[in-house]
Amino acid sequence: MAETQEYRTLRGAAEAEIEIKHSRFLGLVAPVTSEEEARTLIAQRRSAHPKARHHCTAFVLDPDARTRRFSDDGEPAGTAGAPILDVLTGRDLTYVLCVVTRYFGGTLLGAGGLVRAYGEAASAAADAARIDTFAERTPLTLTADYALAAALERAARSAGWSTEAEYGAEVALTLFVPPAELDSGLRTLADLSAGSAEATAGENVWARV
Repeated sequence: MAETQEYRTLRGAAEAEIEIKHSRFLGLVAPVTSEEEARTLIAQRRSAHPKARHHCTAFVLDPDARTRRFSDDGEPAGTAGAPILDVLTGRDLTYVLCVVTRYFGGTLLGAGGLVRAYGEAASAAADAARIDTFAERTPLTLTADYALAAALERAARSAGWSTEAEYGAEVALTLFVPPAELDSGLRTLADLSAGSAEATAGENVWARV
């Protein structure tokens, strides 16, 4: 498998509700960073809806989405957790949890109906969420005067690199450069500062792009 250089995840939690044959399906999607955090949110969802019949779940972790878990929570095997997981993986999402809570309406939906219902509830919640893309970047950190910092930020925008800045007497500036473009980033810094500014390259990080 090729090394993963970017991934997509949620900016924040989102919810949606659908009703099918008097059963209510409440979908929740949320960003999570670990299996422990995912299971904590699932427990909170159960506590928030104690009278619901089922709380079916799926979550995906790691930049390459290699960790995948799902639960049918008492629904017939393969009719709930798997279609929820399919929604998450079909949208190339990771570090994400989806819980679909069902209040039973008295009418059996059948296996096909359940697959569609849980998939639609998960999709509706995912549709309501904002998606961020994170990519592997090498941070270049330096201190610069305001004029040089502004020139570097313009150059970074032109190159498609993100930046962070803290303003004081001088500017503490970080350029987030794709690892393959590190030499280009250093040349840009040298050119704009006439060789007077030095940057420290840090360990690669995941940065929003």
